Amino acid sequence: MSEKSLKTSTFQRIVIIAIALLMLGSTIATYIIIVAAGNKSSQNNAELTAAEQAYTAKQTEINEYAKTLSDKYFDTMKPYRSERVRSYNATTANEEGLKKKDLKEGDGRELAEGDTNYFAYYIGWCADESVFDATFDNNDNPTALTTPIYAGVGLVEGWNQGVAGMKINGVRELTIPGELAYGDSREICGGTNSPLKFVVMPIEDAKMTALNSELEDLYGKLIQIYYGSKAAQ
Repeated sequence: MSEKSLKTSTFQRIVIIAIALLMLGSTIATYIIIVAAGNKSSQNNAELTAAEQAYTAKQTEINEYAKTLSDKYFDTMKPYRSERVRSYNATTANEEGLKKKDLKEGDGRELAEGDTNYFAYYIGWCADESVFDATFDNNDNPTALTTPIYAGVGLVEGWNQGVAGMKINGVRELTIPGELAYGDSREICGGTNSPLKFVVMPIEDAKMTALNSELEDLYGKLIQIYYGSKAAQ
């Protein structure tokens, strides 16, 4: 092969240079995309962390404020732990259906069925007298109330029907048959279709309502950022 044949023509050199420039441009573009994606991911992670911190801080604020409400309502609720929590016949409770007994007349507005615009303190127990849930710091030996439950969280149907007609700040005992409690969907009190008893005290508090609304907004923002960061990955 001659020396002349090894030399590239002007046209070939132009093509080689063009290809080199294209490769360089592609490399730079790829680098820019990677850096941009990394920056976006870092930004999303930072936003997610900030949203989580804001949500946790609001929860802490709610729990701290709940101590004030405990001071206000604990003496009303505590006696029902020892006075009302008794064993009962599960078969009879299921057969007789929903039963309501007012223990204290309220002084606030009257609740309608399906009303979720309130908070509540409660004690829930099984036929064998065991307390499965309550808004006490300790179900056996309570010393304070925890944060009241928000009625908009999805309560059992027997609760929703049972509080209809009672007034805010009143206290009512509910006997709920299994079909209006958890039915077959959940094992509780040793099995499915278990009847439940509750002592319920609905309350209204403007500050707790505002704090809960702020918490819901923060939760919505947290979820939006979370799924946005997942989509960006």
